[in-house]
Amino acid sequence: MPRAEEELRGLLIASLEGSAADYRRFLKRLGAHLRAYYKGKLVRSGRGDTEAEDLVQETLMVIHTRRHTYDVTQPVTPWIHAIARYKLIDHLRRTRSSTADVPVEDAGVLVAHDDHVAAESSHDVERLLAQLPAKMRNAIRSTKVEGLSTAEAAERSGMTETAIKVSVHRGLKALANLVGGKTR
Repeated sequence: MPRAEEELRGLLIASLEGSAADYRRFLKRLGAHLRAYYKGKLVRSGRGDTEAEDLVQETLMVIHTRRHTYDVTQPVTPWIHAIARYKLIDHLRRTRSSTADVPVEDAGVLVAHDDHVAAESSHDVERLLAQLPAKMRNAIRSTKVEGLSTAEAAERSGMTETAIKVSVHRGLKALANLVGGKTR
C-alpha cells in the first residue's frame, strides 16, 4: 500500500472514530495532495493557482460533508480522486471551458451525474454557509454555487468585484476552519 494511501486512510478512519486531531491532520495532508493535483491539471488547460485553491476548498467541503459515506474496508485515495475529478470537471463546465481542455483520462466522467448525491451535498453546503456572515455567504453562493462570474456577483450584490473576491476568499477560509473543527 502506498505511503500516502496508508497515511490518509489511517487518519480518516481515526477521525471517523472521533479523533478531531487526526481529522485536522487528514484535512491538512489531503489539502496538500489536492493542491498538487489541481495545479497539475489546471496548468495543462492554461489556468492558475487561484482556481486550484478554490477547487481545493470546494473539494475539502464535499469530503467533509460526505465522509460518512466512505467505506472503511476500501482504499481512500480512489474515493478522494473520484470526488476531486468531479469537482474539476464541474469547475471547467462552470467556467465555460470547452471539453477539449479536459485531460483525456477525465473525459469519460463528463456525462456522469447523481441527483441524489447532489441534493444531499447541496443541503450540507447550505448548512455550512448558514454559519457565515451574510456578505461572505452571499458571495460564495453567487460565485461557487450558482456559478456567477465575479462581475455578475458584484453587480447583483452592489459590491465591488474586489470585495466579492475578498469575501469569497475569507468565506472559504472560514468554511475550511469550520470543517476542520476550528472556531472562527
